[in-house]
Amino acid sequence: MPELPEVETIRKGIKPLVVGKKVRWAFLRSTRLRWSVGVGELARLTGQQVVNVERRAKFLIFRFSRNWLVLHMGMTGTLRCVAPGCPPGKHDHFDLVFDDGSRLRFRDPRKFGGIIFFHDSPFKSPFFSGIGPEPFSKRVDGSYLFNAARGKKVAVKIFIMDQRFIAGVGNIYANEALFLSGIRPTCAAGQVTKKNFDLLAENIRRVLARAIDAGGTSFRDFYDGEGRPGYFSIQLNVYGKGGEPCPQCGQRISTVKIGQRSTFFCSNCQR
Repeated sequence: MPELPEVETIRKGIKPLVVGKKVRWAFLRSTRLRWSVGVGELARLTGQQVVNVERRAKFLIFRFSRNWLVLHMGMTGTLRCVAPGCPPGKHDHFDLVFDDGSRLRFRDPRKFGGIIFFHDSPFKSPFFSGIGPEPFSKRVDGSYLFNAARGKKVAVKIFIMDQRFIAGVGNIYANEALFLSGIRPTCAAGQVTKKNFDLLAENIRRVLARAIDAGGTSFRDFYDGEGRPGYFSIQLNVYGKGGEPCPQCGQRISTVKIGQRSTFFCSNCQR
């Protein structure tokens, strides 16, 4: 599914194409998404201008003149700007049509994504209240992670993917950050030292920043707002490379399931 770098890549690509435009109409083709905005709520957007496009964790937030839309990409969602008159496909569920005829289109084959309408700013709403700080926040350092992990027996990989503690860290980048930090993903979070958490906090930011610079990671589903694939996959060290040689020591990369997610690590480099 799109993770923080993919969502940020989409935000950066979409923002200059839609900010300042007025909504002519909005159209929802399916109400079977994970969250579905109401027809009456969509009608409120008519005539409103797009003021900004922001991100919180893995959510995109569209700020209009008076109201807000929050969009989650789900497992296979994509969001693209398409030309006037471009016919919708089978899995194109939502169009936001602007006064110049251009449109923003949400596609989601598995329908795990969603669109939520807010009358006011969603940032202080209960919807986001349980989400932890952004990984690029100064708050997320080794001390923060070390203190938050005290007494926790859950695997450190599960811990850093828990949105209550850090916003937006998903499976791909958790694998990569743990590898760079030399931390075995199966290790109990409460047993990780302060020194190793210092390194992990730094590497989480490093991996996410590099992925954003590369436009995200493309496997089958992810493309940016103009349909271009991301290229961070060519920089991956361990994710998806089970059985291949470790780029540091040459030992075969191990694969296990943690929290029902595929996990990749080097048993020699990660202790």
